[in-house]
Amino acid sequence: MTVDIEDYNRRWLQAWTDKDVPTLARMYGPNVVYRDAQIPNGVEGLPALTAYLERMFAATPAIRYSPETVWPIPGGFCARWYADMDHPNGPVRLRGFDMVLLEGDRIAFNEVYTHTMPPQGA
Repeated sequence: MTVDIEDYNRRWLQAWTDKDVPTLARMYGPNVVYRDAQIPNGVEGLPALTAYLERMFAATPAIRYSPETVWPIPGGFCARWYADMDHPNGPVRLRGFDMVLLEGDRIAFNEVYTHTMPPQGA
Protein backbone atom coordinates (compact mmCIF):
# COMPACT_ATOMS: atom_id res chain seq x y z
CA MET A 1 0.00 0.00 0.00
CA THR A 2 1.25 3.46 -0.90
CA VAL A 3 0.40 6.32 1.46
CA ASP A 4 -0.16 9.81 0.04
CA ILE A 5 1.97 11.52 2.70
CA GLU A 6 0.74 15.04 1.94
CA ASP A 7 -2.89 14.00 2.37
CA TYR A 8 -2.03 11.83 5.39
CA ASN A 9 -0.13 14.69 7.05
CA ARG A 10 -2.97 17.14 6.37
CA ARG A 11 -5.60 14.79 7.87
CA TRP A 12 -3.31 13.98 10.82
CA LEU A 13 -2.69 17.65 11.65
CA GLN A 14 -6.43 18.32 11.36
CA ALA A 15 -7.08 15.58 13.94
CA TRP A 16 -4.55 17.29 16.23
CA THR A 17 -6.32 20.64 15.66
CA ASP A 18 -9.67 19.01 16.44
CA LYS A 19 -8.24 17.24 19.52
CA ASP A 20 -9.79 14.13 18.00
CA VAL A 21 -8.32 11.27 20.02
CA PRO A 22 -10.39 8.51 18.32
CA THR A 23 -9.18 9.57 14.85
CA LEU A 24 -5.59 9.85 16.07
CA ALA A 25 -5.86 6.41 17.70
CA ARG A 26 -6.78 4.99 14.27
CA MET A 27 -3.72 6.66 12.73
CA TYR A 28 -1.22 5.34 15.30
CA GLY A 29 -0.28 1.67 15.50
CA PRO A 30 -0.80 -0.57 18.53
CA ASN A 31 2.91 -0.58 19.47
CA VAL A 32 3.61 3.07 18.68
CA VAL A 33 6.57 4.87 20.23
CA TYR A 34 5.86 8.58 20.68
CA ARG A 35 8.22 11.32 21.91
CA ASP A 36 7.87 15.07 22.36
CA ALA A 37 9.36 17.76 24.63
CA GLN A 38 6.80 17.02 27.36
CA ILE A 39 7.80 13.35 27.49
CA PRO A 40 11.31 13.06 25.99
CA ASN A 41 11.58 9.41 27.06
CA GLY A 42 8.30 8.87 25.26
CA VAL A 43 5.33 6.66 25.68
CA GLU A 44 5.00 3.22 24.20
CA GLY A 45 1.82 1.57 23.03
CA LEU A 46 -1.48 2.98 21.88
CA PRO A 47 -3.19 2.91 25.30
CA ALA A 48 -0.39 5.01 26.83
CA LEU A 49 -0.43 7.43 23.90
CA THR A 50 -4.21 7.92 23.95
CA ALA A 51 -4.12 8.55 27.72
CA TYR A 52 -1.35 11.11 27.20
CA LEU A 53 -3.28 12.83 24.40
CA GLU A 54 -6.46 13.02 26.47
CA ARG A 55 -4.57 14.64 29.38
CA MET A 56 -2.64 17.01 27.12
CA PHE A 57 -5.68 18.11 25.10
CA ALA A 58 -7.67 18.76 28.30
CA ALA A 59 -4.87 20.98 29.62
CA THR A 60 -4.14 23.05 26.50
CA PRO A 61 -6.04 25.84 24.76
CA ALA A 62 -7.18 25.50 21.17
CA ILE A 63 -4.29 25.03 18.76
CA ARG A 64 -4.56 25.27 14.97
CA TYR A 65 -2.00 23.15 13.13
CA SER A 66 -1.13 23.91 9.52
CA PRO A 67 1.28 21.95 7.33
CA GLU A 68 4.29 23.70 5.86
CA THR A 69 6.08 20.93 3.98
CA VAL A 70 6.38 17.16 3.99
CA TRP A 71 8.90 14.84 2.38
CA PRO A 72 9.35 11.09 2.21
CA ILE A 73 12.04 9.21 4.05
CA PRO A 74 12.62 5.44 4.02
CA GLY A 75 9.68 3.92 5.90
CA GLY A 76 7.77 7.15 6.46
CA PHE A 77 8.01 10.91 6.22
CA CYS A 78 9.22 14.09 7.86
CA ALA A 79 7.02 17.14 8.12
CA ARG A 80 7.31 20.76 9.19
CA TRP A 81 4.25 22.63 10.42
CA TYR A 82 3.03 25.68 12.30
CA ALA A 83 0.75 25.74 15.32
CA ASP A 84 -1.13 28.85 16.36
CA MET A 85 -2.42 28.97 19.93
CA ASP A 86 -4.74 31.45 21.62
CA HIS A 87 -2.83 31.62 24.90
CA PRO A 88 -4.29 33.67 27.81
CA ASN A 89 -1.16 35.89 27.68
CA GLY A 90 -1.52 36.48 23.95
CA PRO A 91 -1.18 34.52 20.72
CA VAL A 92 1.65 31.99 20.46
CA ARG A 93 3.04 30.52 17.26
CA LEU A 94 5.11 27.35 17.24
CA ARG A 95 7.05 25.80 14.42
CA GLY A 96 7.26 22.05 14.61
CA PHE A 97 8.94 19.11 12.99
CA ASP A 98 7.83 15.48 13.04
CA MET A 99 9.69 12.36 12.07
CA VAL A 100 7.19 9.62 11.34
CA LEU A 101 7.80 5.95 10.60
CA LEU A 102 4.86 4.00 9.24
CA GLU A 103 3.79 0.37 9.32
CA GLY A 104 1.31 0.26 6.48
CA ASP A 105 -0.88 3.31 7.02
CA ARG A 106 -0.36 3.55 10.78
CA ILE A 107 2.29 5.46 12.68
CA ALA A 108 4.78 3.16 14.44
CA PHE A 109 7.18 5.88 15.59
CA ASN A 110 6.68 9.64 15.99
CA GLU A 111 9.19 12.10 17.37
CA VAL A 112 8.19 15.76 17.63
CA TYR A 113 10.35 18.87 17.96
CA THR A 114 8.95 22.37 18.45
CA HIS A 115 10.16 25.88 19.05
CA THR A 116 8.33 29.10 19.76
CA MET A 117 8.40 31.68 17.00
CA PRO A 118 9.08 35.33 17.83
CA PRO A 119 5.98 37.54 17.98
CA GLN A 120 4.83 38.95 14.63
CA GLY A 121 6.76 42.11 13.81
CA ALA A 122 9.59 41.35 16.26
